[in-house]
Amino acid sequence: MKGIIGKKIGMTSVFSPDGKQIACTIIEAGPCVVTQVKTVDTDGYNALQLAFGDKKEKNATKAEINHFAKASTAAKRFVKEFRDTTIEKALGETVTLDIFAEGDKVEVVGTTKGKGFQGVVKRHGFSGVGEGSHGQHDRQRAPGSIGGSSYPSRVFKGMRMAGRMGTDRVKMKGLKIVKLFPEKNYILVSGSVPGHNGSIVLIQK
Repeated sequence: MKGIIGKKIGMTSVFSPDGKQIACTIIEAGPCVVTQVKTVDTDGYNALQLAFGDKKEKNATKAEINHFAKASTAAKRFVKEFRDTTIEKALGETVTLDIFAEGDKVEVVGTTKGKGFQGVVKRHGFSGVGEGSHGQHDRQRAPGSIGGSSYPSRVFKGMRMAGRMGTDRVKMKGLKIVKLFPEKNYILVSGSVPGHNGSIVLIQK
């Protein structure tokens, strides 16, 4: 597996050679510094720890500063492990978007936009009670019964109710790399990617 940390920039569209318009997401992928190389002998599994995004030294802890100093780099904002990676890199080396090629199929992992506390109609797609006739008032978007009073005298786990919506970790599979811009570290990926502009995403092959 190959992977890199990136930042969602926004969306655009490009035209394919056959004239079709393709909606694309622009991702700033890397450069990422290898801050730790984990092996079966030392850690029990194989992984590469990558770091992305600069961080002011005054905002970093002593432990973070010393950890990144081993890789001869400054403090970074985001750190992520990629297990069983096929990238051959040593401590302190840089991973760029050169590990990908145009036409590759990738998976993109991100965190969806937070939408706050929402009711059952928006959160779970409840249909409501229809028209507010026959004496009903202000109950069109109510969830209805959530459990019996005599039996089971409790609310079952997993009952669909109102609550916080969004901020879920989502993996989009089968996205295609449409174009690479190595000079700007930009990747154009077909389709949409979860998260707001500026959010951190993981690109895996």
